Amino acid sequence: MTAAPGAGSEIHPPEAIEAARVLFARPIAFLMGAAQIAGLPPADLAEVAFAGRSNVGKSSLINALVGQKHLARASNEPGRTREVNFFVLDEKLRLVDLPGYGFARASKSATAKFQNLGRAYLRGRPNLKRVYLLIDARHGLKAVDAEALDALDLAAVSYQIVLTKADKLKPAEVVKVVEATAKAISRRPAAFPRVLATSAEKGTGLPELRAEIAEVAGVL
Repeated sequence: MTAAPGAGSEIHPPEAIEAARVLFARPIAFLMGAAQIAGLPPADLAEVAFAGRSNVGKSSLINALVGQKHLARASNEPGRTREVNFFVLDEKLRLVDLPGYGFARASKSATAKFQNLGRAYLRGRPNLKRVYLLIDARHGLKAVDAEALDALDLAAVSYQIVLTKADKLKPAEVVKVVEATAKAISRRPAAFPRVLATSAEKGTGLPELRAEIAEVAGVL
């Protein structure tokens, strides 16, 4: 397979890939779920957050990154993540699972509450190093994603697009989606230009994503 632009290991040297692999193999534990901003843990560790619309595969990706099956709960029910969930990796880094958006089965009032919680976290978290916005590779950026992109730009939080379920596409199709996505975000002020294609099921792109996270969080 020809590496999609920005998705290959050529971006990170082998030693960085290996150091990140070792880091993400270290102990990780669920810390807490916060239903309101007042309940957030102290901003004393670097954090990276994962966001995306319902059923994009956030829980599966987080689990795959750390080599566990049940750390972050996966569900077929859209909108299961209704809190800001914190996981602590090796006492060095927090992985943050943000509430999904575009709920199919949550009421409008509940949806607004969860989305507002996520936005408040983005605006007021000084130790947040980057948000990884997950997009289903089979569908690419949709209109519902525009609000999330706008919110991230408004909050001036660095974010990077991570395509999920890339194994469901042919290699040439993955390249096209990566290129189209990179072009779509090219003028957005807070968007990191590199788009990563991943598969939680096959492990595609996970070494590179681990290295990205370790680098931006400054934990190696």
